[in-house]
Amino acid sequence: MTIHICTAPCCWGVDDVKNPFLPPWRRVLGEAAEAGYRGIELGPYGYLPLDGTLVQTLSEQGLHVVAGTIFDDLVTSANLPELLRQTHDICTLLKQLPPMERQAGQRHAGPYLVIIDWGHEARDYAAGHSDRAPRLDDARWQAMMAHIRAIADIAWHQYGIRAVVHPHAGGHIEFADELARLVDDIPHEVAGLCLDTGHLYYAGMDPVASLRTYAHRLDYLHFKDIDPDVFDQVLNEHIRFFAACARGVMCPIGRGVIDYPALHNLVHELGYVGCITVEQERDPRNAGSSLDDVAASRAYLAGIGF
Repeated sequence: MTIHICTAPCCWGVDDVKNPFLPPWRRVLGEAAEAGYRGIELGPYGYLPLDGTLVQTLSEQGLHVVAGTIFDDLVTSANLPELLRQTHDICTLLKQLPPMERQAGQRHAGPYLVIIDWGHEARDYAAGHSDRAPRLDDARWQAMMAHIRAIADIAWHQYGIRAVVHPHAGGHIEFADELARLVDDIPHEVAGLCLDTGHLYYAGMDPVASLRTYAHRLDYLHFKDIDPDVFDQVLNEHIRFFAACARGVMCPIGRGVIDYPALHNLVHELGYVGCITVEQERDPRNAGSSLDDVAASRAYLAGIGF
């Protein structure tokens, strides 16, 4: 089995392109390569340049792009034109980059288009709290499903890029009931899943059990780890998800609560082939420790067999 371990700009605190403290993108690519990664995501829409200047830097660093991301309000119908514009722009860029080689046994070769719902204050403050998080009514849920289908249809039929839906803390696809409903409403031929061990744990799910349950839909994986002491603190506060990340709720892999030896065994038992992306959300003002952290995560995963 072939598994490529990649990383993402969120490890440097790059989640909001409007944040004035973001590190330069060339630094992020350079440190990702220095830490031993050979793949990286584009990060939030507009962070890495959406033109040909990216290709030369990727080549210089020996990197390929594993995924682009739509991280936006998937619910509001008025936002659909913006979602579709992002879909075309991101997929156009991805097709301009050197293609990723498909591995034997891999369902869909990258790069992927990762689809994440975001931008709802009530859900942001309820991240990790299934009992208090307001759910969408049927009409708004079905609108979100229609928007996901529209994005996935453009990505696949116009660009040949596989769309994968990512349940995310603070969005309207986070908890076990929402993940199960998503799988029922979006067939595998339309879009796959990108499951994230850290977001599963944050939402009260067992990452090992969840990956086993949804293995038949799993096209792409994200790995992250959670500091249990900080997690206990922030779950007892009225706090936004990324404010919790700024407090250090995410930590280098192997230093947190998630059982990565068990995940290693499961990934190989399932025969998963393809890419796994390491993430560690943080405040970009703390990006000075990013290189050490992503290198530590990579070394830990290599030490247990990844």
